[in-house]
Amino acid sequence: MRGNRVLVERALLARELLAHSDVLPRVLLVDDEANHTRVMAIGLRVEGFEVETASDAEGALRLLATVPFDLAIVDLMMPRTNGLQLARMVRERHPGMCVVLTSAYHLSEPQLSRADCGAVGFIAKPCDLTELARFLKAKLSAKLSCKMGANAALGGAAA
Repeated sequence: MRGNRVLVERALLARELLAHSDVLPRVLLVDDEANHTRVMAIGLRVEGFEVETASDAEGALRLLATVPFDLAIVDLMMPRTNGLQLARMVRERHPGMCVVLTSAYHLSEPQLSRADCGAVGFIAKPCDLTELARFLKAKLSAKLSCKMGANAALGGAAA
């Protein structure tokens, strides 16, 4: 019972920290469809995210090597290196980063789990940008809550 209360308190604190942070969550948007990428990037910026874009896996990996990101939104169907392959590369090179897959083709939670790519979620295209922002903020809040829990377990600060 106490464990659940502690988890809820951490989640609420993480959500509060995320909501009042001066630093915008940094998102990498990877999609080969230029118009879709442009619309999503604008919508996410309006919703309070800092957004960088890449049109393919190679461009995404170049950005990831130079800029820290909190989260990546990766299209499944891209030429050369597909979204699952990129998600696996991100997991290997940046293990703490959240990856959310997106596609016009539906991907269920069991399929996502079997893909073993480290993705924390899936969003179908087209999507409502307000719902997308809410979903991303929840994922980032959960990530921050877990990080705070690990710090507390190690005796460190909770921020």
